[in-house]
Amino acid sequence: MDVRYSPDANGFKRMTTNELRESFLIENLFQKNKVPMVYSDIDRSITGSAVPTTKSLMLSASKKEMAAKYFTERREVGIINIGGKGEIIIDRKKYLLNSRDALYVGRGAKKIEFKSTSSKNPAQYYFVSYPAHTDYPVKHITALDATPVKLGSTKEANKRTIFKYIHPGTMDTCQLVMGLTELDEGSVWNTMPAHTHQRRSEVYMYFGLDKESIVLHLLGSPEETRHVIIRDRQAVLSTSWSMHSGCGSRNYAFIWAMGGENQEFDDMDWIRMKNLK
Repeated sequence: MDVRYSPDANGFKRMTTNELRESFLIENLFQKNKVPMVYSDIDRSITGSAVPTTKSLMLSASKKEMAAKYFTERREVGIINIGGKGEIIIDRKKYLLNSRDALYVGRGAKKIEFKSTSSKNPAQYYFVSYPAHTDYPVKHITALDATPVKLGSTKEANKRTIFKYIHPGTMDTCQLVMGLTELDEGSVWNTMPAHTHQRRSEVYMYFGLDKESIVLHLLGSPEETRHVIIRDRQAVLSTSWSMHSGCGSRNYAFIWAMGGENQEFDDMDWIRMKNLK
């Protein structure tokens, strides 16, 4: 498990491009038959993926970083499949996940196993986990069950649909809020005006990009912004003090996951466009 420590707002200003990428960008996701994970000191999130092709994969605890007998001993986890059909087995109970389906796994699940229906078109599971203080039941949320919210406009190049999978209006969780945003063709901004939310951190995972496309992800303070270039199926960590917004060379989709003190989706501190530098 890769462990990341985030800088404070002052140290952030002095970081080089490579230092920014090493601290915030997760590049090694979606490796076949592996479960790469990144443990961040930002609200103690764990971000990872599983692409089972020729074998099933287990989500196991890292004894050194987690000091746990099993992954969800003191954690909850949200999983979204962006690949082919597959199944996740939670303590012997099977959940079939199509593309864009999600699964919430609460604290206390002792065995989490990932499988694909086809090795030629494997499932591609993306997950984010935060610490949990109580138990909530496993819940399967299909793509049709997710709550859609349409925002933005073609004129402002940010016409998009937000699909809320794991959030207070759908189910109870300890910290985790998770969903997927898809931009319409011709739109490139995922959120603008940009925002911060002091009461929680966030992880973005961008996908739906071709090899020649990128997303320029903005981060840092509004008065002194920085950026990270992101490619298909890469993720970026966002601290509570940092703004976050992205602009692509074409339309794309991204999965967002949040954890922290407040679960209200609209609890954001908006940044006026004229204040960005």
